[in-house]
Amino acid sequence: MTIRTRFAPSPTGYLHVGGVRTALFSWLFARRHGGLFILRIEDTDLERSTAASVNAILEGMTWLGLEYDEGPFYQTKRFDRYNEVIDGLLESGHAYRCSCSRERIDALRDEAMKRKAKPRYDGHCRNLNVDPGQPHVVRFRNPETGVVVIDDMVKGKITVSNEELDDLIIRRTDGSPTYNLSVVVDDMDMEITHVIRGDDHVNNTPRQINILKALGKVLPRYAHVPMILGSDGARLSKRHGAVGVMQYMEDGFLPEALLNYLVRLGWSHGDQEIFSLEELVQLFDIGDVNRAPSTFNYEKLLWLNQHYIKESDPLRIAHLLSPHLGRLGIDPAQGPELVEVVRAQQERAKTLVEMAEISAFIYRDFDAFDESAAKKHLRPVAREPLEAMKTVLTNLGEWTREALRQAVQQVSEQLQLNMGKVAQPLRVAVVGRAASPGIDETLYLVGREACLRRIDMALAFITTREASA
Repeated sequence: MTIRTRFAPSPTGYLHVGGVRTALFSWLFARRHGGLFILRIEDTDLERSTAASVNAILEGMTWLGLEYDEGPFYQTKRFDRYNEVIDGLLESGHAYRCSCSRERIDALRDEAMKRKAKPRYDGHCRNLNVDPGQPHVVRFRNPETGVVVIDDMVKGKITVSNEELDDLIIRRTDGSPTYNLSVVVDDMDMEITHVIRGDDHVNNTPRQINILKALGKVLPRYAHVPMILGSDGARLSKRHGAVGVMQYMEDGFLPEALLNYLVRLGWSHGDQEIFSLEELVQLFDIGDVNRAPSTFNYEKLLWLNQHYIKESDPLRIAHLLSPHLGRLGIDPAQGPELVEVVRAQQERAKTLVEMAEISAFIYRDFDAFDESAAKKHLRPVAREPLEAMKTVLTNLGEWTREALRQAVQQVSEQLQLNMGKVAQPLRVAVVGRAASPGIDETLYLVGREACLRRIDMALAFITTREASA
């Protein structure tokens, strides 16, 4: 038997991290067992489904590298097939037409609420011969006795009495199929062997199993993955950082960092924290997923992202960094080789956005010095080393890292100053703040003309400061 899993998002909003984790678990399960991974777009909610949301799902899957073997399939293109199945259920007696008014259904619900009972349809039309020509819905004739047993690969054995399940609507008055019917037909037609999804679907599963049994089909295995919570224990939402997956790309995260983080939300392999996709394919077991919800920790995600930035090929990081510089109005071609900038900053940034921001000084002058850095390092005592450095840098032959390192050392020895007494004022003068790569690397990347121009700016700042003292 070929393993076949699926990811079936609804395009009614962004692709969020909970959905991505479900997709990742389904993808890993299929890949580990030599199976196929199918992408299905459940767009039957015509009022809320949008093309923009579909694009966000497809873009997110591509960015994450979760390639699918079949699809994307769209439910809106399969209405004829759903209606064919519904008509078959009507003919076999497993479904019936219901003409109960909205008012009657609301009254049943209100009465149940007063009794603090679970609202459910009372089967009023179960044995009536409702005229197909009058407005009606089609309901599935759920078994009235017995139990549904779910051998869940995450939660273990779940038993639900059929008495708790009412006759759900499978076709609305307007002729459109409902979610539970569409999902069953899709899983059946696409020969899905394993359904891995969020545990908010647990209540749907016994209903879907009963429909599959009525159709005489083999049941897939089910695995319901616990939800992701925010740090306050509430369901993950935007205020916890549950933004669309493409926002993480915009914010400078690497896809492998996000995937590594999400797989560890509820799954583990010993104490190992860092996994390549290849390792995950070899190690992932859906049975090892925790039953308890997981808590989203943004700081842990940042830590992982920094690790992947440090360990990645500088050429790849340069490719990914370029658009982030562009958003700052910087043309990376107007400066040193971008890969050299990456090598200098690779261990200093948690995100590509941060790397772009702390590298901006390499490409353009700044408007003002950082106040605390200037107060500490651009004092009158810094005038002499800055003027000496200006002279040495002006006359420097080759603009190389080694020559620049020797130039700073030369001035330090000449003025009999600790290296830091020369390097730090020079760093603040050239960078605008007290933090940057090594001083020789910093000077090399900024270039001679910009360094001299900024030293003049620092000297003018000191003069103004002295005059106002």
